[in-house]
Amino acid sequence: MRIALLQMTSGIDPAVNAADLRHGIAAAAANGAGMLFTPEMSGLIDRDRMRAAASIHPEDQDRVLATVREAAAAAGIWVHLGSLAVRRDDGRFANRGFVIDGAGEIRARYDKLHLFDVDLPTGESWRESAAYAPGETAVLVATPVGALGLSICYDLRFGPLYSALAEAGARILTIPAAFTRPTGAAHWHTLIRARAIETGSFVVAAAQSGAHEDGRGTYGHSLVVDPWGEVLLDMGDARGLGFADIAIDRVDDARARIPVAAHRRPIPPVTSA
Repeated sequence: MRIALLQMTSGIDPAVNAADLRHGIAAAAANGAGMLFTPEMSGLIDRDRMRAAASIHPEDQDRVLATVREAAAAAGIWVHLGSLAVRRDDGRFANRGFVIDGAGEIRARYDKLHLFDVDLPTGESWRESAAYAPGETAVLVATPVGALGLSICYDLRFGPLYSALAEAGARILTIPAAFTRPTGAAHWHTLIRARAIETGSFVVAAAQSGAHEDGRGTYGHSLVVDPWGEVLLDMGDARGLGFADIAIDRVDDARARIPVAAHRRPIPPVTSA
């Protein structure tokens, strides 16, 4: 199946981002894609949390989510909406991804498990946990492309999550992201290819790219990597749509060549010599 990735430079106005998503969904379907993948925080990127709070709503009131569902139904295309900031019942925020079918129905939700709390050598400091609550569940969902194992951005650095998803039946791992430029340049391609190779899975990683209204910069390079580690699509830093063809039987081929799952043993206790 042909898939599409939408590389975005989301800003502080959800209405503008929603319009970009609507256009991308229609264009992806018009160009023959059966499913579209979008980045982390597709609906809002704003590091000013007081300002951003006014645009973060409960899921059933989120206009970006409603727009994407309407557009998916109109175009008859599945959409992995990489993530939105949504308000939970307890008042905290969740970084939540959605899988939406061609009738506009939500088939799966995933809340980011690992939150980005780091101090970078550039002086950038990020404390995602100051506003967001972590998820508690790993999620697998059946789609026309194949079984998707869901994750978001910083999850990428935690390999056991992807091994668990692959062993549960995932054939495609989704890693929507808003990677910073320094960490992206250093680690993005290596980590994405590693997750594909070690699990024998396709990886689809739609990313934010460029200079955002809130002053941050993101790395871009939305990627599709096959189960042998071959890069099928690298979108560089340009905004817009990219396309790749997924031949899902390549998963079986890669896993048969190197049957890691069959060879995996429980890790024994570590002893000090």
